[in-house]
Amino acid sequence: MAKKKDVYVSPLVERNASPEMSELFSAKTKFTTWRKLWLELAKAQKKLGLDIKQNQINQMARHLDDINFAKAAKYEKKFRHDVMAHIKTFGDIAPKAAPIIHLGATSCFVGDNADLIIMRHGLEIITRKVAAVIGAIGKFAKQYRSLPTLGFTHYQPAQLTTVGKRATLWCYEFVMDLEELEHRLETLPFRGAKGTTGTQASFLELFDGSQAKVKKLDAEIAKAFGFKKSCAVTGQTYQRKIDTLIINTLASIAQSAHKLCNDVRLGANLKEIEEPFGKSQVGSSAMAYKRNPMRCERTTSLARLVMSLATSPPMTAAEQWFERTLDDSANRRIVIPEAFLATDGILEILINVLDGLVVYPKVIQNHVEAELPFMATENIMMAGVKAGGNRQDLHERIRLHSHAAAAQVKNFGKANDLISRLKSDPAFKKVDFDKILRAENYIGRAPKQVDEFLAEVVMPIKRRYRGTANIKTELNV
Repeated sequence: MAKKKDVYVSPLVERNASPEMSELFSAKTKFTTWRKLWLELAKAQKKLGLDIKQNQINQMARHLDDINFAKAAKYEKKFRHDVMAHIKTFGDIAPKAAPIIHLGATSCFVGDNADLIIMRHGLEIITRKVAAVIGAIGKFAKQYRSLPTLGFTHYQPAQLTTVGKRATLWCYEFVMDLEELEHRLETLPFRGAKGTTGTQASFLELFDGSQAKVKKLDAEIAKAFGFKKSCAVTGQTYQRKIDTLIINTLASIAQSAHKLCNDVRLGANLKEIEEPFGKSQVGSSAMAYKRNPMRCERTTSLARLVMSLATSPPMTAAEQWFERTLDDSANRRIVIPEAFLATDGILEILINVLDGLVVYPKVIQNHVEAELPFMATENIMMAGVKAGGNRQDLHERIRLHSHAAAAQVKNFGKANDLISRLKSDPAFKKVDFDKILRAENYIGRAPKQVDEFLAEVVMPIKRRYRGTANIKTELNV
């Protein structure tokens, strides 16, 4: 047996995903869920009149999680079939129940239904963490609701906004993601007991042709696992389009995270904003002064993975022939867990970053003051007109002074002296420059927009997900 350090181990488990999500996609959870499905199938069949004894049910119930994986591996090597291997392994430890385990079912009864159960739980974990991210961004937005900062379009200085208003842009994308998550959870169907090709023929045979009992069996098992409905129809598998919808939802979260972290990375270059940086953290092995935004870089790296994984499920769904083909299996075993594990890792990092995001108001102010003279020129011109000046003449003077000031900045690296040039121009002697050059005059409704967004959008979410405010994360290196 190879030692742990001698074989590949997924970084998603070792470095990124939470223990909760890693455990959810473990072999133990998967095969325990299979046994729970076999138990609920037998219980429903007994309730509907099949000759299944209570001691068989009891014996199954006592052995849901004591799985002999070594024995299952030997059986799978023999049968080349994982479901048959686990049927035999379960039957060995619950011998009284062995004759009725998997009665009337196909492999997808346990495989597909377990996948849906596990993905639903995964979506619930993700939903709580997205709500936590929304709450954390909301708190940040409130704190900096009225701090003026340069807006950027094309990554060039544009009209002012506020740090808090920019944060609401990040937040709103996660709100959209939360709405999609809630919709997925509300509408996610169970595969149910549909039989080998979806016709329920085996169950109809077991119940002596009773259509009502077959339908009741399907409903009873779905209810036992908390699903409001089963797929209206299936082939051997549930529609693989469901995987597409779920993984697309995760990819959308990745997009939101990537956007936020890119903005933080750009802000870090400007020295306006920084992710948390540990006291002993090393930014570079060579450049000791470096404070690299490694957490946000890690997030964007994982986000690209999730977005790329979202290309596989639609191809898998499109490739299914008639009632089923097995070329979905190997792909899904990789794509679904990795998409969930990576998304969970993304949210773990984001919660950590947002808990300690650092803003440097003085640097932001300096950048605003360097660009504000150019942005204020229209207001200066209007003030000059009100003071009796000619609009066309003032426009030309501002144009000439602006170009001269820009040349000083670009060609000689000097400070922007546009305002001093305008102040020394007699045409503007009656203009109150101090009043015009207040940055808060150029942020529009930004602070009020933050207040409205928090009250109307964020607060209802925080009330629905009260416990998420306490979610804290500790990152693995």
